[in-house]
Amino acid sequence: MNMNPIYVTKPSLPPLEEYTMLLEEIWESGILTHNGPKVIQLENDLKNRLGTNYLSLVSNGTIAIQMAIRALELKGDIITSAFSWIATVSAIKYEGCTPVFCDADPRTFNIDTNKIEDLITESTVAIMPVHVFGTPCDVHAIEKIAKKHNLKVIYDAAHAIGSTVSGESVLNFGDISAISLHSTKLFNTAEGGACITSNEELDKKLRRIRFFGHNDEKDVVMDGFNGKMTEVHAALGIANLKYYDEVLKDRKDKYQLYLDLLSTSNKLQFQDLSFGSTNYSYFPVVLKSQKDLLSVMHKLEQENIYPRRYFYPSLNTYNKVVDYVECPIAEDISSRILCLPLYKTLTKDNIERICSYLK
Repeated sequence: MNMNPIYVTKPSLPPLEEYTMLLEEIWESGILTHNGPKVIQLENDLKNRLGTNYLSLVSNGTIAIQMAIRALELKGDIITSAFSWIATVSAIKYEGCTPVFCDADPRTFNIDTNKIEDLITESTVAIMPVHVFGTPCDVHAIEKIAKKHNLKVIYDAAHAIGSTVSGESVLNFGDISAISLHSTKLFNTAEGGACITSNEELDKKLRRIRFFGHNDEKDVVMDGFNGKMTEVHAALGIANLKYYDEVLKDRKDKYQLYLDLLSTSNKLQFQDLSFGSTNYSYFPVVLKSQKDLLSVMHKLEQENIYPRRYFYPSLNTYNKVVDYVECPIAEDISSRILCLPLYKTLTKDNIERICSYLK
């Protein structure tokens, strides 16, 4: 057995001394939070790097989704994908809305745009698709449906920093995109998130919401909460951003290596990337059966290798928090999907070893 465990991911981190230098500046300033200079710097750096108009950093990705719902003043049903992480549902419910599950596309694992319109009722106020594993949804089809039915679009873009559609950041689509900057993400601030929009007034509302509803004159003008990112977290983002392109290229190279090694297998299905360019955040494979999946996991774990069943189970089956509705594709995919280890310090030899067990 390999004694060093290989987990599904490890955070990309800058040299410690580079982060420490930024922390020393924070200590000197005495500013730890409240939209400090590091937060402002990281917002500007990210906007420039990603090509987005407005970006508001927040404390985490779940809060980012909640803020998006609140800024758009939504009350009613929000159609979302059944194949996602529980935070998608949590945020919708915490803002007093009702999640309505749409089944997944069997090829892309994203929301099946052909099934959205059948779910729209008088109570529907928005669509919340998920760019699963950083792979863009069919944003043009979703935009067309939303305009036809006068619905808002919030993208759960937790995984999608660095993903593009026709060369443009996927984060520019919809009314608001909510991203996660959690330590498991390609670009991280340890904990964190952001709301991205092309609408200046929406950005102003988002900034008020993240600071208890205060406006620039410190008057409370709307309901809000504490959604602020700290200077300490922003500093880690600033240090990490220096290596963003390097991390992105490394993920792409390792993703391609996995494909090269596994594509000859007739026992595996890979995610279809038809609607844009992924950021290669994860490498998911779908096995022939749940029995095969459990067998592979057992073998890998014996070798101290720990992939993850992202996402299992599908959201529509969490019967303690939602009413069950049948989503056969999402349920099937979730029972057979496995995300393999993928991160900066993962070696080529280990990828080859992982693939040998799968084959």
